[in-house]
Amino acid sequence: QVQLVESGGGLVQPGGSLRLSCAASGSIVNIYGMGWYRQAPGKQRELVAAFTSGGSTNYADSVKGRFTISRDNAKNTVYLQMNSLKPEDTAVYYCKYTVRGSDYYTRHYWGQGTQVTVSS
Repeated sequence: QVQLVESGGGLVQPGGSLRLSCAASGSIVNIYGMGWYRQAPGKQRELVAAFTSGGSTNYADSVKGRFTISRDNAKNTVYLQMNSLKPEDTAVYYCKYTVRGSDYYTRHYWGQGTQVTVSS
């Protein structure tokens, strides 16, 4: 079993910055993908940024140039640095890992979600 713990959300003014973290622990053999998604009220969950299994990054067009995904492999942690935040970035942010566990099955795991609110 794998557990994901998110941190770093909160209330910030437009133009401000936040950094989200998501740490994975448990029976991890390989991590094939790490990413961040968000879900605003009344909307579907959408991809924000992610590492592919090949190590490249994907970003939603709406966050390119403002958000940066990074990772610390030694800590099994993925980060999302969010700059120049806008009110439309307000959402619950979820991390997602694709993990091969000790039973050698590959599964997707989601964090518990952290609220990001951008408002003056």
